[in-house]
Amino acid sequence: MPTSLTKSLPNGLAQVEQEIARACKEARRERASVTLIAVSKTFNATAISPVLEAGQRVFGENRVQEAKAKWPALVSAYPGTAVHLIGPLQSNKAKEAVALFDAIHSVDRPSICEALAKEINSQNKRPELFVQINTGEEPQKAGIAPGEADAFIASCRDKYGLVISGLMCIPPVNEAPAPHFALTAKIAARNGLKNLSMGMSADFAVAIQMGATHVRIGSAIFGAR
Repeated sequence: MPTSLTKSLPNGLAQVEQEIARACKEARRERASVTLIAVSKTFNATAISPVLEAGQRVFGENRVQEAKAKWPALVSAYPGTAVHLIGPLQSNKAKEAVALFDAIHSVDRPSICEALAKEINSQNKRPELFVQINTGEEPQKAGIAPGEADAFIASCRDKYGLVISGLMCIPPVNEAPAPHFALTAKIAARNGLKNLSMGMSADFAVAIQMGATHVRIGSAIFGAR
């Protein structure tokens, strides 16, 4: 982990790091078992640079075009930086997404699987892939319904030849997150998936207790959007 993090940073990164470490200790987990994804969507390079300077190297973006506009230069300036797509992906953006991102957290329908498989083979580049689970079965939210998850994961592997790294979820805002994290972890376990992308600024400590391997934190680091 970076050793340059200090309380005097002009952002919340140091506090978030302390809270992650505390949550890991309470869950009897190693700090290294949790990857912090600093969600930099809507923030420009000027806001992101201090976080990079502090040693943070994994970032999350919601939109392909926004990431394409700012991240190639930043990745060039800060070697070892990884950028994850944590927002919805459209099939017609798969080519750019595979070229740009180190991980894609929003695999959730056959058309995306087909487009990603084509581009992964064409570009010979293999981003880490997470299947998004719509644990609350909310109609306005992307993701696979829990009851369809096993079949979809099998299809990703068998029909499209995709290597699925883990699962991602976003619990309903008006419900306790723990049951949703537990459900996601249960689906992952029975499908042999080790990675769990779950937990944001308001609930990442709970997510770590429930086994999260990746937490997506934006406002606690960068401030309100």
